[in-house]
Amino acid sequence: MDFEESQESVAKSMHLSASIHLDLGLEIGYSSVLARFGQEIELGSGTHFLLARNGRGKTTLLRTLAGTQAPVSGRFHVDGFVQYLPEDLRFDPEITPAVIFRSLLPQTRLAEALSLASRIELDTKKPYGRLSTGNRRKTSLIMAEFSVKAGVGNVLLLDEPFSGLDAFARETFEEIWRESAANVLRLVSCHPDYDSMSMPSVVMIEGKNASHFQGGDQTWSGLKSLMT
Repeated sequence: MDFEESQESVAKSMHLSASIHLDLGLEIGYSSVLARFGQEIELGSGTHFLLARNGRGKTTLLRTLAGTQAPVSGRFHVDGFVQYLPEDLRFDPEITPAVIFRSLLPQTRLAEALSLASRIELDTKKPYGRLSTGNRRKTSLIMAEFSVKAGVGNVLLLDEPFSGLDAFARETFEEIWRESAANVLRLVSCHPDYDSMSMPSVVMIEGKNASHFQGGDQTWSGLKSLMT
């Protein structure tokens, strides 16, 4: 069974219940508020981008939703099996991606994971500590995507997943996201790198105000002027 067929099989067996609800008045931060939500936001299955200038709260929001950081005030609710993929995730430098996959992924999905690794040119026999930044990101993304659970909604919180990725690998993962859009909610922190990038759903932190922008024809070129 190839990856696309597997995704379709997973889709048929999953309850489409993944959602993120951010209440009006939610505030995130540490000793002080980094961002506050002036509107109620409801995110469902599919890909949603998280945009802000550096240091304005993108990672803080993902950590808050993952439950590793408490909000300053207000409420939120996440429905589904949650995975948080931080930008700085690291594995033991002496083990290989193949060992990581065999140790942590469901055995029923191992062959697919190794097939995808080969397709995007990740050397699974090379020690993790000798991999490039891009290949470390490939390892982490494969771990996240093949850990999606059947029978429940899934929420993937991805912090800068494209960092260091080559164009082909990025396009491959974006294709995977499109194919599973009905079954997995992804909130993706990123820095858009081309004006025509389609972004139909965006949570944006402008200054200290967090808002939700949505529209089928939204692109980065039309959104970047809103960043403050």
